[in-house]
Amino acid sequence: MMWPAWLAERFLSMKKKSIGLRGLTLSALATALLSALPAWAVDPFTLRDIRVEGLQRVEAGTVFASLPFRIGDQYNDDKGSTAIRSLFGLGLFSDVRLQVNGDVLVVIVEERPTVADVSFSGIKEFEDEALRKALRDIGLTEGRPFDKALADRAEQELKRQYINRSMYAAQVVTTVTPGERNRVNLNFSVVEGDVAKIREIRIVGNQAFSESTLRNLFDLDTGGWLSWYTKSDRYSRAKLNADIETLRSYYLTRGYLEFRIESTQVAISPEKEDMSITINISEGNRYVVKSVALEGEYLGKEEEFKSLVTLRAGEAYNAEDEASTVKAFTDYFGAFGYAFAQVEATRDIDRVNKQVSFVLRSQPARRVYVRRINVEGNNRTRDEVIRREFRQLESAWYDSDRIRLSRDRVDRLGFFTAVEVDTQPVPGTPDQVDMTISVVEKPTGNLSLGAGYSQAEQLSIIAGIRQENVFGSGNYLGLDINTSKFNRQLVLSTVDPYFTPDGVSRSFDAYYRTTTPYTEQGGDYRLVTPGVSVKFGVPFTEQDTVFFGIGVEQTRIEPGNGLPQAYQQYSDTFGESSNSVPVTVGWSRDGRDSALVPTQGRLQRFNTELGVGGDTRYLKANYQLQQYFPLTKQYTLAFNTELGYGKGLGGKPYPIFKNFYGGGLGSVRGFDQGTLGPTSPILSGTSAGQLVNIGGNRSIALNAEFIAPFPGAGNDRTLRMFGFVDVGNVFGEQEKLSFSQLRASVGVGLSWISPVGPLRFAIANPIRKFSGDRIQKFQFQIGTSF
Repeated sequence: MMWPAWLAERFLSMKKKSIGLRGLTLSALATALLSALPAWAVDPFTLRDIRVEGLQRVEAGTVFASLPFRIGDQYNDDKGSTAIRSLFGLGLFSDVRLQVNGDVLVVIVEERPTVADVSFSGIKEFEDEALRKALRDIGLTEGRPFDKALADRAEQELKRQYINRSMYAAQVVTTVTPGERNRVNLNFSVVEGDVAKIREIRIVGNQAFSESTLRNLFDLDTGGWLSWYTKSDRYSRAKLNADIETLRSYYLTRGYLEFRIESTQVAISPEKEDMSITINISEGNRYVVKSVALEGEYLGKEEEFKSLVTLRAGEAYNAEDEASTVKAFTDYFGAFGYAFAQVEATRDIDRVNKQVSFVLRSQPARRVYVRRINVEGNNRTRDEVIRREFRQLESAWYDSDRIRLSRDRVDRLGFFTAVEVDTQPVPGTPDQVDMTISVVEKPTGNLSLGAGYSQAEQLSIIAGIRQENVFGSGNYLGLDINTSKFNRQLVLSTVDPYFTPDGVSRSFDAYYRTTTPYTEQGGDYRLVTPGVSVKFGVPFTEQDTVFFGIGVEQTRIEPGNGLPQAYQQYSDTFGESSNSVPVTVGWSRDGRDSALVPTQGRLQRFNTELGVGGDTRYLKANYQLQQYFPLTKQYTLAFNTELGYGKGLGGKPYPIFKNFYGGGLGSVRGFDQGTLGPTSPILSGTSAGQLVNIGGNRSIALNAEFIAPFPGAGNDRTLRMFGFVDVGNVFGEQEKLSFSQLRASVGVGLSWISPVGPLRFAIANPIRKFSGDRIQKFQFQIGTSF
């Protein structure tokens, strides 16, 4: 909750103003009276004694420490005025007087009342403890002097916060109750009332686009059945301003160069429960770009700069193209060290023919280099962790591309909520700049305990301890535990992202996994796989990293009933326990705009695993490609391709435990999880002869999704619905890869970025299936994509 931050920030400034004004005003008045009235003036004398009267809780030492004189010092009117100002400045007294008796000075004070208790009644929108902490931070708490001006301002600020939450009927009353020993009880009583809802949004003056089309651009709306979640029908000035800018951008990117907002009216009903918003606009004419010319100094690279121009003659004017062209010019100048290049786009509007001509004028100014790079805000993270991500170096020419890359690399560390870069010229040296990178740290430790559920795995307890930035070193340390009924695991991981100064990463993993058959198989055997591995990530380019690794693992079959024939054959070949030394090589490139809710960009992964030692010899490889195409602000088209291939080497069979599985979420929806592909009969027990799925050494999965906002959720990207088409299958070593054997399904689904992770529901209808396929039309799981 953001309450404490805004309350502390506002009230702290209020407190300073309140105390300062009162203290200065009274002391100034006292000084004026002392200097103006001869009866109050005293001749300078030597202090023989100083006494303090009127104290109740304040220590006498506090008063003596604020006086600008001591016993034996010379006293005069100026020192008396200074003493009064100092005592008022403490904020502890409502009245201060000085009385001279011969050569004895008597300081007479009247203490402010002390707050005995702060209470709240009728408040549901905010938490009491959060309010108490906010008031405590600015001095309005138990045991502190009571400041009525501060309490009054707190009441007004609380009212404003209710208004910000569309609770216009809220009433706040502050009650101050005197108590014993000059103490007061402070109570904030609130009648919150109902939330004011937006009942109408009107756009007046539109001709080119329908009112419904323009309203659909807004985050604010008149509500729907999901408004309890999105709160989109609650008025917010900030949201309205954002929606108005969205509306302006919509017109300016479609040729309406002279579009403007004439006025905006927000009306509230007398009951303060209903609101209406009216936006009056003037569209103006639609303009077409006539020409684009360059003027000024372009470092002899006019052709390169022309290639950056996105404004095109004959096309409708687009404000985004104009802004992106100016930015591209500025950035290109920056890449050559011209940090303060001036680029201006001037327009020549022909209203008769509805055309506009552009002249891009540039002045690169002086080339500069970076003198010093400063880092601010890293209270926990070590400087070197941030600096090693820099690609812009000190005492090197200013390079906007390297600065932008440096900022992005620091942001991708995941240790900070905000990363900003500021460039300032060095006074007196026109060819030097200082660069400051400011970060806002976030907690990087994670202690989690939760439950997961999938229709294949049933209920499982999930626990983890992770620290992505151990002791501020940038290293990762994690322990994960999964207590699934059928697949359990314990994994200890550590990653050093800069094992070498060149950025080669090193990771260690130690794991222990057990697998038992699903309930319907009726078996009680266990597959146990302990292992360790080490992996190195070598950055070949800024976008591409290749991973090399080696590990040692053991696969052990603990006998029991219901063992499939394929597992028995593996045991006959390698024994009940087999060892393997896998070498891994992988490559990844992620160009998506978001890892959780991507709308554009591409993700590619390629991984190979080669068994080079122990009892097995094999090759396992898989490739994944995801591509996202933004159709509009709200709609996205997504494609996913996954291919897998495995083969035994050296005359040895491909290990069955390395098989690929298909079916269900993450593969071909509508089919039971992991049930596509080859099967093997159970040899013994009550389920003898029953076929169970064992996966295969080749797999293919093709997915396409049309992603749209959930009805009533507006532009909330954390809650979306999608339609999909899935195609795929898994094939065994002895089976021919045939497209005629591919399964296919269509359906709809819902994705939600919940507090426990990405949650996806899918309802699928298989449109290509075969006899024996296990169908499961409704599926859901946490943490899957596609």
